[in-house]
Amino acid sequence: MDFWTYDFLIFAAVGFLAQLIDGALGMGYGVISSTVLLATGVPPAHTSASVHAAKLFTTAASGTSHILHGNVDKRILVILCITGAIGGVLGALVLVNAPAGVIRPYVFGYLGVMGLVIIWRGVMLPASKTVSGKLIAPLGSVGGFLDAIGGGGWGPVVTSSLIGAGAPPRYVVGTVNAAEFVVTCAVVTAFAATIALGMWADSKGIADHVTAIAGLILGGIPAAFLAGWLIKVAPRKPLMIAVGLLICGIAGWEISKVFA
Repeated sequence: MDFWTYDFLIFAAVGFLAQLIDGALGMGYGVISSTVLLATGVPPAHTSASVHAAKLFTTAASGTSHILHGNVDKRILVILCITGAIGGVLGALVLVNAPAGVIRPYVFGYLGVMGLVIIWRGVMLPASKTVSGKLIAPLGSVGGFLDAIGGGGWGPVVTSSLIGAGAPPRYVVGTVNAAEFVVTCAVVTAFAATIALGMWADSKGIADHVTAIAGLILGGIPAAFLAGWLIKVAPRKPLMIAVGLLICGIAGWEISKVFA
């Protein structure tokens, strides 16, 4: 089998499984995809840009699916779109100016923490209640910022926090997925602007990851269309715990190599 084809199929499989999990949990696509790319040696900024390029397509499909299935809270959606986009742009600008070798261990550390957050939220799912807009706005900003820095984290931060605050899981997952498309557009625009303006010194070579991007897109889109249905039938707790353990395992392994 041709090497390009083999790589494409691997990333397509990663994209499909990651988006399938994301559709059920409202988190997982960015974190899993970023962890895999980083583990293969892709620089942090290139990883985030590549994953967000793929997420343009998968979040559009997933958000549409959730809207059609009536899983979206319009009040929360508007707040998350605005604040998440602002945080995402700031995160992208910070990331492109950070040395790849220095930031890599910290990004893996952050992803490992997100894995622990997913496990914790999987164990502690509280009863549903209305969440104040005073929590949603800063949460969107922080989620967007960390998502841009780590290539994933919007879902683990925003979804887990809203569910932890007592918001109904079905509407949290649907709304966060729908808002993620707007946040992703903002982050991709910021990355593109830094390249066009010459602000991203290490942007050379990002086109080398087209195979990974294409695989993540074409693997993720079919799974994204299942998102609206999957949230109604997937066993949330065991799935969240399994995903969290997977992310922590990969992140822990990569961090251990830094200190080896």
